[in-house]
Amino acid sequence: MMRPLLFASLAGVLLAGCPRGGCPTQPHTDPLRVLNSHRSMHRTVRVLRGEARVDQRGSEGRIRGTILMYLERPDRVRFDAMTQLGPAAVLTSDGEDFQLLDMRENRFVEGPTCPSNIARLLGVQVSGEELTRFLFGDSPRLQTDDVTLACGEEGYLITLTADDGRRQELSYAVRPFDLEAAPSEQHLRLRRSELFAADGSTEWRATYDDYRVITDPADEQGRGVAIPFRVRFEDPSREADTLVKVKELEIVTEAPAPEVFSQTPPPGITVESAVCE
Repeated sequence: MMRPLLFASLAGVLLAGCPRGGCPTQPHTDPLRVLNSHRSMHRTVRVLRGEARVDQRGSEGRIRGTILMYLERPDRVRFDAMTQLGPAAVLTSDGEDFQLLDMRENRFVEGPTCPSNIARLLGVQVSGEELTRFLFGDSPRLQTDDVTLACGEEGYLITLTADDGRRQELSYAVRPFDLEAAPSEQHLRLRRSELFAADGSTEWRATYDDYRVITDPADEQGRGVAIPFRVRFEDPSREADTLVKVKELEIVTEAPAPEVFSQTPPPGITVESAVCE
C-alpha cells in the first residue's frame, strides 16, 4: 500500500513543478506582434546543414530514406538522397534554376524551379522558398490585412482570411517557463500552419514537433535558435504526406560556394527538360 502512495505523491510533486502550456498570464494582444516576434527569433540564421530521415506516403506508395540537406535563405536548397553506397539522387535549386541528378535511372533533369519540380524528389509540392521556411520552423503566410488573434489552452492561434475566402491558421505554443513572462520575453514555437480553401477544405497542413536549440555561432552571447527536428507536411488533394525527422543539424556561418546549389550533367548521361505543372 505504501509504494503506490509514494509514487502517487512523487508524481504530484513533479507535475506541480512542470508548468503546462497554455495562454500566458500577460498575453499578446496584437497578432502582428506575435508573427513578427516569432520570425525575429530566426533572423540571424541564414544557412542550415544537416541529415534527416524522410518518410513519404502518396499515390505511388511509401518511400523512406536518408537525405543530406543544405538550405540557404530565402530559396536555395540542396538534397542528396543517400544509400549505403553513396548518393542515389541529388536535387539542387538556386531559387531560379532546378536540377535533379538521378543516378538510379542515369538521367539529369533541369528546368525552372517550381513546386512540381521540387516534388520530384521530396514529394512536397511547394516552392523552394516555402520549403526553406517550413524546415526552419517557419511558414509562408497569406497576404491579407484581415488578421485575428486568440489565446487558449494550446497557446496563440492566429487566423488570416483573404478576400477570396481562403483562410490560414497558425498555432504558436509558449515555453512553459515563459507563461508568467511579459509578451516581449515570450519565446514562441510554431506548432501548426494550415491553409484552408474557400469551401473549408484543407489545401495543406504543416506540423512541427521536437524542437531543439541549436547553438548559433554568430551569437556573441552563445545563445541558440530553436529548430523543429520533426516536420510533417500533408497535401490532401495529392494524397501526399511527407514526414521529415532531422538526425543532425548545424547552423553554418560561412557563405556556401555557388556550386552547392547548382549542378551540371555528367558526361554520357541523358539530359531532360523539366516543365512546371
